[in-house]
Amino acid sequence: MMRILSVSEIRALESTANMAGHSYARMMELAGQGVARAIIQRMSVRGRRVLVLVGPRNNGGDGLVAARFLSDAGANVTAYLTRPRDPAQDEVFRKATEHNVTILPASQDAQGDQLRYLVTRAHVLVDALLGTGVTPPLRGVVADVLRTVRDGLEQAQRTTLTVLNRVPDMLTPRPFLVAVDTPSGIDLDTGACDELTLSAHLTVTFASPKWGHFRLPGAEKCGELVVADIGIPENIHLGKGPHLATVDVIREWLPPRPLNAHKGTFGSTMIVAGSVNYTGAAVLAASAAVRAGAGLVTLAIPSSLHAAIVPVVPEATYLLLPHSLGVSDARAVPLIWERLARYSALLVGPGLTQSAESSAFVRQLLGLAPEKRSTGFVEDSSPITPPELPPLVIDADGLNILSQVPQWHEHLPPRTILTPHPGEMSRLTGLAVSDIQDRRLELAAHYAAKWGHVLVLKGAFTVIASPEHDPMVLPFANPGLSSAGTGDVLAGTIAALLGQGLPPFRAAVVGAYLHSLAGEIACRKLSVAGIAAGDIVRSLAKAWQYLHWRQYGSLS
Repeated sequence: MMRILSVSEIRALESTANMAGHSYARMMELAGQGVARAIIQRMSVRGRRVLVLVGPRNNGGDGLVAARFLSDAGANVTAYLTRPRDPAQDEVFRKATEHNVTILPASQDAQGDQLRYLVTRAHVLVDALLGTGVTPPLRGVVADVLRTVRDGLEQAQRTTLTVLNRVPDMLTPRPFLVAVDTPSGIDLDTGACDELTLSAHLTVTFASPKWGHFRLPGAEKCGELVVADIGIPENIHLGKGPHLATVDVIREWLPPRPLNAHKGTFGSTMIVAGSVNYTGAAVLAASAAVRAGAGLVTLAIPSSLHAAIVPVVPEATYLLLPHSLGVSDARAVPLIWERLARYSALLVGPGLTQSAESSAFVRQLLGLAPEKRSTGFVEDSSPITPPELPPLVIDADGLNILSQVPQWHEHLPPRTILTPHPGEMSRLTGLAVSDIQDRRLELAAHYAAKWGHVLVLKGAFTVIASPEHDPMVLPFANPGLSSAGTGDVLAGTIAALLGQGLPPFRAAVVGAYLHSLAGEIACRKLSVAGIAAGDIVRSLAKAWQYLHWRQYGSLS
């Protein structure tokens, strides 16, 4: 698995590798190769103009190595140096000059006119000014260079022809901006960034991703993130800590799909969802469960919704529940309980509402203490013991109702999967949303351990935590998923994987990854502003296809 490292941890890792004989010079060579390779994989560089901004330290050395390899690949490469380098003492610099890299020191461009001109003409712009260990704000020559680059980028945009009478082709942006390790000016521990930090289309980091790649606002500047191998021996470890959910891990954890399977092979999932005002929540959760590979999906819904939902989700079976004005009430609980033994997973929550009827229904269904109610002169608030519940996912209004029950976590089956967004997490914990967003990883891990359950803290770079496992962070931040119904899709996806026999933590990680990957596919096909939750459901099959390939496939 791939650890997410702090700045101090990556420095310790590199130092240990160096002392073990894998030199800093060798790591720099492999880092630069990795940057060049990532660019060449995305476009032909032959005959293209490449501008590399070279800082004074190792990050600049990585950039010079990349410049050499890009020149060897046929690009016309200029390296703009913030500080002069001596070829007699700097082998990386000398090799770059020997491989036809044009050198321009900033000291010979006092007004920045040459740099500005190079930026306007560049097809590729490589930011190798500053790497790890930077704390904004930026000062001195690096700040001056970035100001000039921003001026050049604005000038290039002003001189670009605007197409008015047809839809423009989806071409590679010009210049294509590549960051070496991180866009310069980002604190790779906190994610803080300088106002001059450039927004990269691609960031190539080394050995492992760093915290700042997943913490806003810096994460928003990184674009696509690639991790390049710099040869650090596998036997050098840094112990336990959070991991990044990579496609290789997800493929390893996928539930099997044997050729001799039948619908019973892939489990049965019951979804308790929906109300007259939130009919779509039930539709989306059930549709997602079907597309996520469940063998059988049963929707337990208020009976008045049946006629509207059946044409939309014909693959599901139905358990029709008594209700009060379109909201399931406590009379429905025995109907569900008597069927639970047939199911391998249960999802409770999407679209139920927080009405008094729904609250009483959920509390009784899960065996929680009901709200105090009068029976004659005696208040009866004792919980009703339910039958053994199957592996459980609680989402949306299910979570909101839980937050009103003291010590709710003590009454749920162990390792119940909880899927809160920051607002729901705030209600469950009593913390401010801003505090939760500032400390997503730490708080997810803390409360998963405190509650004894699996926690999926949704949002940019979703965090999945459990009492037994190192937290996992998803590599996705997609504004296309910030619309109504996408959480219902996620809950249905996770429930289906839980029903297929994955342990709760793996079901949560794989389901969240599959859901986010489907979101990426939908956004590439449509746009980040034009997709709806139903587009995520329709993209789940393509996400499955991608994950099942032995080699990486196209998301298009």
